[in-house]
Amino acid sequence: MNFFNQSHFEIRCEWGVRGVEQLAPISDVVIIVDVLSFSTCVEIATSRGAIVFPYLWNHDTAEAFAKSVDAELAGKRGSHSLYSLSPVSLSQIPCGTRLVLPSPNGSTLSLATGATPTLAGCLRNSRAVALAAMNYGQWIAVIPAGEKWQDGSLRPCWEDLVGAGAIISQLQGHCSPEAEMAVSAYRQAEPNLRCLLEKCGSGQELIGKGFAADVDLAAELNVSEAIATLRDRAYRCLVDSV
Repeated sequence: MNFFNQSHFEIRCEWGVRGVEQLAPISDVVIIVDVLSFSTCVEIATSRGAIVFPYLWNHDTAEAFAKSVDAELAGKRGSHSLYSLSPVSLSQIPCGTRLVLPSPNGSTLSLATGATPTLAGCLRNSRAVALAAMNYGQWIAVIPAGEKWQDGSLRPCWEDLVGAGAIISQLQGHCSPEAEMAVSAYRQAEPNLRCLLEKCGSGQELIGKGFAADVDLAAELNVSEAIATLRDRAYRCLVDSV
């Protein structure tokens, strides 16, 4: 018997790649939540008509893969690349752009969901993604990506828990205790969302590195109807996602 897959509950929530491994095979849809980088980047890019290919982080085949799908390769945040994991860098991306977006968290999780339908959710599109997810079925897995410590271990982070809670709060179904915890975190944070996002560890890190504008973009709640849907190895914005 698996005690950790939350199979008795319709709405499930678990962290990182292990969460994907536990929940994706028994869920109708998976929602990947990486608020301060990947999911917000995907939302912004796809809402403008771009196509985003998630890819493994620091993998020496990324450039070759980008060429194979006739796409541009995004760089690391702060690099000299035109596009990167900085949401601001994607705010003017032209419609039709094909972009390979490596990331250590959101991309890695997106590539791990297998055949299960997958959406990218953040604060900006939390309502739209929740409504779309319910079209797939009643069994919904919400995966806060988290960050990584220097040794590669998972660092559960405030912003992804709150982002997951923002989505779960708009889902219908019986929530696991883990999902209820995320909703509680979101409801406590919602009145002061921007301020708290600026004060959490990840927000402080980005602000300290000169990326305060990325935090501002990520803090905007329900400003987008973009449903970033993973199909044929790429995220696209679909109005009707099923």
